[in-house]
Amino acid sequence: MIKNIAIVSLSRGILGEDFVRFEVEIGLQRLKAFGMNVRFMPNALKGLDYIKAHPEKRAEDLLEAFRDPSIDMILCAVGGDDTYRLLPYLFDHDELAGAVTDKVFLGFSDTTINHLMLHKVGAKSFYGQAFLPDICELSPTMHPYTRRYFEELITTGSIQEIRPSDIWYEERKSFSPDQVGKTTPSHPNQGFELLQGSPVFSGTILGGCIDSLYDIFNGERYGDMPSLCRKYKLFPTAEDWKGRILLLETSEEKMPPQKYKRALEYLAEAGVFENVSGVLAGKPMDEMYAQEYKQLLVKVIGRADLPIVCNVNIGHAMPRCIIPFGVDAVVDAEKQTIRFNT
Repeated sequence: MIKNIAIVSLSRGILGEDFVRFEVEIGLQRLKAFGMNVRFMPNALKGLDYIKAHPEKRAEDLLEAFRDPSIDMILCAVGGDDTYRLLPYLFDHDELAGAVTDKVFLGFSDTTINHLMLHKVGAKSFYGQAFLPDICELSPTMHPYTRRYFEELITTGSIQEIRPSDIWYEERKSFSPDQVGKTTPSHPNQGFELLQGSPVFSGTILGGCIDSLYDIFNGERYGDMPSLCRKYKLFPTAEDWKGRILLLETSEEKMPPQKYKRALEYLAEAGVFENVSGVLAGKPMDEMYAQEYKQLLVKVIGRADLPIVCNVNIGHAMPRCIIPFGVDAVVDAEKQTIRFNT
C-alpha cells in the first residue's frame, strides 16, 4: 500500500496559482481519504512564472523525490509543454540514472517526455493520470473509472488489467469555483476498436501524447527542442522499438488531421512502425477527428499486418485508466482486455 506521495510540477506551475487553490484542496482531501500522506516538493507550488523560468528547480524536485526513501510515489501535478528543458539537469552528469529508485511515477500529457527520460535510464513508470486533472476533478467524486485504476495503483503498486469504460465525458469548458459538484455530460462508449491486424498481440508499451512526440522532431513550438532531444538521445532508437507496443493519444489542443499525419510520418521515419508489435490509440477528447485519425493511422503506417486498436480510455479524454510502461502486456481486442504481467 502506497502511503507517502510526492507531488511535482515538472512542466507547468499552475498548481501554485491562487485561482486553482480550491481545486488543490479538493485533491488533497481525496488523497487523505485514501489514507495517503501528501508532500509537495519544494518548488511544486511556486507558480507559473517561477516554474517556467527555472527548469533546474523542477529537475531538483524530481531527483529529490526519487532519492528520498520515505516517498513511495511521485505524482505529476499536470502536463504542460516544456519539460524537455529538464534534460541537461538530469543527464549532463547522469543525475537521473544515479537518483532513480523503484517507486511509482505517474503522469501524462507533456509528462510523456519525462516517461522517455525514465525509459532511457531503465526505469518503469505509469502513464495516464495526474493530480490536478484527475484527483482534483470538480465532479462530486473522482470519475468511478478513473478512481478504480488510481485506487488499484496505490493499493497494489501495479495495474493488472484494463477494460474499456462504459461511458465517456465531454470536455469541461470551465474550471471556475461554481463548477464544483457538477459533472460534464456523458455518452455511451463503444469499447476497444480493432482497426486492422490480429486481435491479440503483446509487448511492452511505450509512447504517450502525440503532441509531445511531434515536438521532439519539429521545432515549431520550441526551436531548440529537437536539437536538445537529439543531443541527449531522448527518443528510442528503431532497435529499441522492436517488439514494443506504441501508445498514442492526443491532447486538448485537438491536433488537426494534417498535423497528426505529419506526426505519424515522423514516427515512421524514425523506424517505429516497422519494429513495433502493435499500436494503441487513445480516445480523442470529445471524439474530435476520431475517424480522420483512424484513417491516417492505417494510411501512414502502411502495414496491414500491424495490429491497431483505437478508442482506449487513456490520455486526455475522460475518464482515464493507467497504463504501465516497461511491463509485458497482452492486448486482446476480442475479449476487450489489456493484461499486464506485473
